[in-house]
Amino acid sequence: MQEQQAPGLWRTLREDLGVVVARDPSIRSRREALLHPALPALWTHRVAHRLHRRGRRLTARLLAYLARRATGVEIHPGAELGRRVFIDHGAAVVIGETAQVGDDVTIYHQVTLGAVGWWSDVKRPAGERRHPRVGDGVVLGTNATVLGPVTIADHAVIGAQALVHKDVPAHARVLAPTAVIRPVGDRPRLMEDLFAATASAGSW
Repeated sequence: MQEQQAPGLWRTLREDLGVVVARDPSIRSRREALLHPALPALWTHRVAHRLHRRGRRLTARLLAYLARRATGVEIHPGAELGRRVFIDHGAAVVIGETAQVGDDVTIYHQVTLGAVGWWSDVKRPAGERRHPRVGDGVVLGTNATVLGPVTIADHAVIGAQALVHKDVPAHARVLAPTAVIRPVGDRPRLMEDLFAATASAGSW
């Protein structure tokens, strides 16, 4: 995730294209992968981030704005994204300014890597991280929300609908409650509701 150890821009873009083919079963070739809805947002961010680091903030923000208009994916130019990050579908993904995303991370639609709120962030020292740090190989399920300067360690799985505001250890699974299915006319069962607290991590 460190800039000085990262490969060149063109190699990174080629890796991004290859990841779409590898992780999206609906894509059959690199040519088809060029039409993946989230790829333009990721590629635009790669360029915008480099501009942002060089102090060309307005140009970087303009690129991010155009990418959001075109794809529905909002990635702040200041966010650090590692290699082979895969954003599936892309719709309504939001990644904040000080977020750090590792290598080989999979992000499904409607994921938010956000801050706690301005009322808390304005009290932080200048330059302090406000957004999550996501380790290598992490999977972020649909509508997962991770808030604040927390750390999601390597190869953790954040399941669909999960809300995370604390650190998550490596290889852990954070799963939101599943829906309870009741036949028509069935009375509510308190214990069933209380123990319906594990979601399928693959329900994306």
